[in-house]
Amino acid sequence: MKKSLSEILNIEHPIIVAPMFLVSNVEMVVQSCNEGATSAIPALNYRSEDELRIAIRAIKKRTSKPFGINLIVNKSNPKYKGQLKVLMEEKIAYIITSLGNPKEVIEKCKPLGIKVFCDVVDLNYALKVQELGADAVIAVNNKAGGHCGPTSQAMLLKELSKNINIPIISAGGVTKKSDVDDALAQGACGVSVGTIFLASEEAPISKEYKQALIDYGEKDIVLSTKISGSHLTVINTDYVKKVGTKASWWESLLLKNKWLKKYVKLIMAVRGMNQVKNAAKKPTYKTVWCAGPAIEDIKSIQPLKEILKGLV
Repeated sequence: MKKSLSEILNIEHPIIVAPMFLVSNVEMVVQSCNEGATSAIPALNYRSEDELRIAIRAIKKRTSKPFGINLIVNKSNPKYKGQLKVLMEEKIAYIITSLGNPKEVIEKCKPLGIKVFCDVVDLNYALKVQELGADAVIAVNNKAGGHCGPTSQAMLLKELSKNINIPIISAGGVTKKSDVDDALAQGACGVSVGTIFLASEEAPISKEYKQALIDYGEKDIVLSTKISGSHLTVINTDYVKKVGTKASWWESLLLKNKWLKKYVKLIMAVRGMNQVKNAAKKPTYKTVWCAGPAIEDIKSIQPLKEILKGLV
């Protein structure tokens, strides 16, 4: 039998409050951990290695429970090496790897007792990270917010459960306890939940962004490749409708060039991150708000612990 997430991390509830770019913060992690779940923050939420280290130590001062950091491991993240060094030195409980090859992270962190969970969207990648020694996979389905996968939860969990031996954490489309139970019944050891926590009082986003989470629904979520070069779920605001969701013809052309692809993605990622940051923190007509289809079930802004209660 594969271990549950509760057993893997020694926590009460098998729930990760997912790492959300520009949103996850110290307060959200502390609240999640103290309520019996766990949480992770994207390393890219911090401009420098020192800021990342300060945040980790601030969390450790307020809770002894395990929490994690999400690390972008491909070449679009020029801060990767320095961030990994900080996570190793601070002996973080677990790292969630995204958008790249986690080989170096696994090789360097496992001897230190740091667990490595790897985002995957299909069986092929899951088998690769299992062979590398990952402690678990995070199965990102087509209902996930942010960078989503192409496959439904049911299909993805069925395929992975049959073919890999390491634990599977399901990510995408979870808004209530019955969704958690459903994922566990289909072979997941736990769930990673993001979008509904955007609507928490602790989330440091603008009141306009939070109101949009209430006003819009699942039908208003679209996939855009214009922000980062990869599929990203965003709310279909008037601005998104105006600029479109597809990369421009010249961007698409350059993304097909194996020599230029990494540089184009880096430029698109930096530009897109700035757009998302500006829209998240203050009113602007360039409203690029990230969210998943789970906004359908967001009816109000609540304290994080109350949202968590709805899952457990």
